[in-house]
Amino acid sequence: MSTPTLAIDDLRLSFRSWRGTAEVLHGISLDIMPGERVALVGESGSGKSVTARIVLGLLQSLRSARISGTVRFDGRDLDDMPPAQRHHLRGTAMSMIFQDPTSSLNPVYRIGKQFHEVLLRGDPRLSHDAALERAGAILADVSITEPERVLHSYPFQLSGGMNQRVMIAMALANEPKLLIADEPGTALDVTVQAQTLHLMRALVEEHHTAVLFISHNLGVVREFADRVFVIYKGRIVEQGPTEALFEEPRHPYTRALMAAVPRITGGGIPEIEDDSADFSAPLVSHDVGEATP
Repeated sequence: MSTPTLAIDDLRLSFRSWRGTAEVLHGISLDIMPGERVALVGESGSGKSVTARIVLGLLQSLRSARISGTVRFDGRDLDDMPPAQRHHLRGTAMSMIFQDPTSSLNPVYRIGKQFHEVLLRGDPRLSHDAALERAGAILADVSITEPERVLHSYPFQLSGGMNQRVMIAMALANEPKLLIADEPGTALDVTVQAQTLHLMRALVEEHHTAVLFISHNLGVVREFADRVFVIYKGRIVEQGPTEALFEEPRHPYTRALMAAVPRITGGGIPEIEDDSADFSAPLVSHDVGEATP
């Protein structure tokens, strides 16, 4: 049996402040095999993005954060790696498409220079001209019709959707083993969203890339993911193959999420009878067909 590209076991996160300790994650466990597309879905504040940031090592340096559990990449415990080695993984072997491109792109540098820095992580000998040529080809793949103009622009000279496409291109540039996509289509129209999903699907097929797809868009999740993990208040409450979970959602929270999906007909968004419900049912796994205590 092959080793999972990403394996998270009993991941817990809390933050300490003058008000006390806030528990955020309560024992998250999930795994992604090479070439598999796994979706992590839930409402805002459920713990999706902080889980991704822990995988990348972006929260470990915060003095207020308390993190426990195990995160393994290609079979190696990330906590056992030297900081420099773990830092080198970011942007090369593992990459992330952030939801907000304005917080990830440096406003004082042109896109071309920032793209060159990304490509240098994968090939330190790459010249600036070669980097711009390669970057132009990658930008064309995400439907940017004037890559030369974009590469010579500053982020503030581009639209939000254009900056998002630049971020997607940068994340795919070094052909990572693990791609974390945090709501990658938020600032894009539906056509470019579809092209983005096609690009990520091609990356999986060509390079056996594992994808952690973070989203609240259940329609996109159903089209893209092989398996789905549903997270609620920092806990995985249901998981299983995508079609099985959508055909027969068993956990009350999963059913509530699906009931909240807007519909073209039938009176709009159905109301959830009790929006203060705790949804404290046990974890449901479609892999075994039974509730797990």
